Amino acid sequence: MATSMLVSNALSKDEILRYSRHLIMPEVGMEGQQKLKAASVLCIGTGGLGSPLALYLAAAGVGTLGLVDFDVVDFTNLQRQIIHSTADVGRSKLDSATDKIEAMNPFVEVRRFDTRLSSDNAMRIFRDFDIVVDGTDNFPTRYLVNDACVLSGKLNVYGSIFRFEGQASVFGAKDGPCYRCLYPEPPPPGLVPSCAEGGVLGILPGLVGLIQATETIKLILGAGDPLIGRLLLVDALGMKFRELKLRKNPDCPMCGPHRTITELIDYQEFCGIRGEEAPVSTTAPEIQPEELKRRLDAGEDIYILDVREPHEYQICNLNGHLIPLGDLPKRMNELDSSREIVAHCRSGVRSGKAVDFLRQAGFREVKNLAGGILAWADKVDPRMPKY
Repeated sequence: MATSMLVSNALSKDEILRYSRHLIMPEVGMEGQQKLKAASVLCIGTGGLGSPLALYLAAAGVGTLGLVDFDVVDFTNLQRQIIHSTADVGRSKLDSATDKIEAMNPFVEVRRFDTRLSSDNAMRIFRDFDIVVDGTDNFPTRYLVNDACVLSGKLNVYGSIFRFEGQASVFGAKDGPCYRCLYPEPPPPGLVPSCAEGGVLGILPGLVGLIQATETIKLILGAGDPLIGRLLLVDALGMKFRELKLRKNPDCPMCGPHRTITELIDYQEFCGIRGEEAPVSTTAPEIQPEELKRRLDAGEDIYILDVREPHEYQICNLNGHLIPLGDLPKRMNELDSSREIVAHCRSGVRSGKAVDFLRQAGFREVKNLAGGILAWADKVDPRMPKY
């Protein structure tokens, strides 16, 4: 780093005291802390991964933190998104996160982007940042972040979580692989459940988010051995860490020598998703919660099929017949094809698959409860717990 830049980012007396435990480390020292102060890091998301990431980067003294988020704080976030509190429920996540960061370290400049990251705005947002950290939870945005990083020459500090497992790596280095080298094609829509459908151990995003924060600081300092060309696998249940070597794919359409992708694309379409709120394409006929309630109250003979897992059934249920989606093919004999069947799950995604499957198997009077048991709680029975 040039001497003039270090001088322009000289530390005040208060900053020297604040970062003193860094300054006495030879791997950081005064020069390293000035690099941190001069650095600008963009965090995509202020949720599970973004929470510990933003807090620790702010505490470490990264001078400029960019935050991209468009969501509001929900009660279901609080089990893992530690930058938000109960008092923040209903608030913008950006407002909540900014308050915590500024309270943590007033020397950090927070740049806010209250928007959904898209092909239209990604290059413009990435332009003024040194490093991009991906804290997202869906495949279209991961591919978008990767491609925008490669096209703009930014490093991409990647992390992902699901249930008890996580991954971390650094993509986009000159001689290292990108996300497409690891995953050339996205999985079929609906094959990999989201955290909302499959769950996540609340502590896991803290663990993986801190790995991302550590990698980010190492990259800024130019110290240590970053996760370039390496994929770190975290198994929290067994508390094991494994490492896979990653090589740059010479045929990668994004970062290979014969690049065929030269601009950002439609990532919803690339991942086979039609519409932001429709992760699975289904032709299942639906019934609204209010109509189902009216017909049940009228005594109509309707078979309620619950395709969730047993542990979900224990949280709340409609007194339906429980057959998890994965067991449905071998337990179809338990269903009466002469009765009308209404299938439901948590949000309507899995039950939509169940209805499609049953219709293909010859069941005609079968419908999907629109919005699942969450919609039932919202529109019919507000006393029912939501998860």
